Amino acid sequence: MVRETNRHFKFDWITIILFLLLVGFGWLNILSASHIGPTVNYFDFSQPFGKQLIFIFLTFGLIILLLAIDAKFYERFSSIFYIVSIISLIGLFIFGKNVNGATSWYGIGSFTIQPSEFAKVATSLAVAKYISDLNTNMNSFKDQIRTFIIVLLPALLVLLQNDTGSTIVYAAFFFVLYREGLPQYYLTISISAILISVLSLKFGAVLTSIFAAIFVIVFHFFNKKKLRIYQSLFIIIAAFVISFGVKFFYESILKPHQQERISLWLRLEKDPEKLEKMKQTFAYNLNESEKAISSGGLSGKGFMEGTRTTGKFVPEQHTDYIFSTVGEEWGFLGSAFVVIVFVLLLLRILHLAELQKSQFSRVYGYSVASIIFIHFLVNIGMVMGLIPTIGIPLPLFSYGGSGLWAFTILVFIFIKLDSNRINEW
Repeated sequence: MVRETNRHFKFDWITIILFLLLVGFGWLNILSASHIGPTVNYFDFSQPFGKQLIFIFLTFGLIILLLAIDAKFYERFSSIFYIVSIISLIGLFIFGKNVNGATSWYGIGSFTIQPSEFAKVATSLAVAKYISDLNTNMNSFKDQIRTFIIVLLPALLVLLQNDTGSTIVYAAFFFVLYREGLPQYYLTISISAILISVLSLKFGAVLTSIFAAIFVIVFHFFNKKKLRIYQSLFIIIAAFVISFGVKFFYESILKPHQQERISLWLRLEKDPEKLEKMKQTFAYNLNESEKAISSGGLSGKGFMEGTRTTGKFVPEQHTDYIFSTVGEEWGFLGSAFVVIVFVLLLLRILHLAELQKSQFSRVYGYSVASIIFIHFLVNIGMVMGLIPTIGIPLPLFSYGGSGLWAFTILVFIFIKLDSNRINEW
């Protein structure tokens, strides 16, 4: 009887500890970035750090619930979760609350709920369920299209709500599909399209198209596995279409602030005065974030001692720019610690995913790791100026109840699925 009882408490504690480290250290930085005045009331629930403390407290109850539910429940009702998430995203067009230009929240008193965060969990379950079906073959074009629809439907709904950051996260499922047998040419096409798009904006559509054509011709004649003439012609035409299409999209479709962010990232503006004006207007957060990080040095200025953090130089620092607080107050060592913990969490989830005996659990595990990876990569890259400014939180670290609970659900469903493997006798 004792043995039967103990087996229900066998979970992967390494993943749980890494999760708690990120949540705990994240709260310390939210406290530092959002407190006002020389003294701090840790239980001031009117401030972001106080509200986050409530979210964290409720998270422990959520974790207990997630681990208490039978693992098969998540697979059995994955389609229901997905349908509910789609309905919740559609409902935003009628009942949604507009915050910073995006209609992505339901208002409940002084709190808001962001359905797009939970839709990532539902989509992960739905993709895992569909791919693990006995009749699904990722080499089949029909199954590829169906899987793409499962991923693209919520992504499109989120995009229509003007939430570009959350939309980009759905690209994470590409890694999942590739692991499960999606043909390699999808990866080649995607990387090539991104490269041509960036080069077209940086060097012009004409020059990029000519370079692409020369590359294809050289590849056609000197590669051992020669392409057929019509294949090479199709690639050249596609490169031309992408080059000029991206240029048209950038100049005629994107909004001015989106153009400015890309222009700053690629340094398209040559006039120093205009460039400086753009930085002050459209990249104020980024400039202040970079200054805060660089001022931290090796070991930082100390907890709640960051002058740029306490001076509120970085707007909304406790949300998307929370990593700048780490850089200033904890320095390179603290920043490296956060990065290492995230990398360890990702590697641990991927390791466990490969150990799964159930394809559903493996696919879901890869979905969890991929979503966290995209959030981590984009947020850190944005804060450091390596990629264009995109509103996306740092998982388990940034302020926000919806994000914290969604990532908690995402991670602990996988921990529960993995517990089935651990508890098998």
